[in-house]
Amino acid sequence: MAKKKVIVTCAVTGSVHTPTMSDHLPFTPDQIAAEAIAAAEAGASILHLHARDPADGRPTADPDVFMQFLPRIKQATDAVVNISTGGSSLMSLDDRLAAALRARPEMCSLNMGSMNFGLYPALDRYDTWKHAWEPELLEATRDSIFKNTFKDIETVLKLLGEGCGTRFEFECYDVGHLYTLAHFRDRGLVGGPLFIQFVFGVLGGIGPDAENLTHMKRIADKLFGEDYSFSVLAAGRHQMPLVTIAAAMGGNVRVGLEDSLYLGRGALARSNADQVARIGTILDALSLEVATPAEAREMLALKGGDLVAF
Repeated sequence: MAKKKVIVTCAVTGSVHTPTMSDHLPFTPDQIAAEAIAAAEAGASILHLHARDPADGRPTADPDVFMQFLPRIKQATDAVVNISTGGSSLMSLDDRLAAALRARPEMCSLNMGSMNFGLYPALDRYDTWKHAWEPELLEATRDSIFKNTFKDIETVLKLLGEGCGTRFEFECYDVGHLYTLAHFRDRGLVGGPLFIQFVFGVLGGIGPDAENLTHMKRIADKLFGEDYSFSVLAAGRHQMPLVTIAAAMGGNVRVGLEDSLYLGRGALARSNADQVARIGTILDALSLEVATPAEAREMLALKGGDLVAF
């Protein structure tokens, strides 16, 4: 039996890291477009995208900013565009959905529950900041919650799934999120080949241990049988070790500057493409083959890039 090809997702910028943390973090539309295109050329099957204020790099949900880079990425690559509905824990649900509803993409991320999402420990790592908003945003996560209630999830599934033909990267930050996804599956609100992203190392979610990865997979196997595929993302220094284990277990992988700013110990990644190329080398050493965007579309039953609104 042929080995299943590995889907490589690249999360280009996110809303976790700030400009002070790395000069290589893209935040203008030009930078995000260039980084996304280079990541696709390096082998990324899926591009997971957030937007940032072009003036100072703070997270933004403005659809007009998304539209400054989405068409350029589509024109230059065949990669699947996956738009975040997570945005930032400080955004409302309406804000987080605005760009996706405008763009009607093939895929969106969907966090499977409300949770504490603590970024404030990063405050201790820097003495000065490029922008005042950076420490303010990090401190705000000490007393805020990422909100995705059952009603919120129902809303996303109806507006984007039913309304736009969008399929989802179901982000599960803990074991309970798998049971929430099974609940929606049992209600008939999600179906088809599920694409589940196991998320490790976010303060408030499950820890970045190999034992937790095997546990998450064991529970997902119990709940979903063969009707799903999984991918792994891990925060910071845990990125490459855990995604490597995931690939060896038959899973897919996610890299990118949203999840880690580094390429190796003490070495900042100079681009998203650096991380894509690095995991490509690892997959090759494991005798695994990277899925093309067309193969990823087939594996995940996506509607096709010709049916988006950008």
